[in-house]
Amino acid sequence: MKQRKIPAVFMRGGTSKAVMFLQDDLPNDRAEWDAIFLAALGSPDPNGRQLDGMGGGISSLSKACVIGLSDREDADVDYTFAQVSVDRDNVGYKSNCGNMSSAVGPF
Repeated sequence: MKQRKIPAVFMRGGTSKAVMFLQDDLPNDRAEWDAIFLAALGSPDPNGRQLDGMGGGISSLSKACVIGLSDREDADVDYTFAQVSVDRDNVGYKSNCGNMSSAVGPF
């Protein structure tokens, strides 16, 4: 993957931590997001430590969040949560993290 600079904030929400991105700073093609999140957090790491990234080596510290303005009339922002695997090349978007949801407003 070509290296490039993308603004982000490392933020705590409850007992979890995540790298927070503005949607406008990420590629429009969501297929490119996985590689960005994996690289930012230092995954996959077969030793489970994520020393090459911002991840903390456990699932509660290996998360990414994307926040953007919403097109919907009943919402101000859209929030996408990504659970980044520590030791595998995998990013999941089917769950949510209530702890990180609480960080969306302050972000």
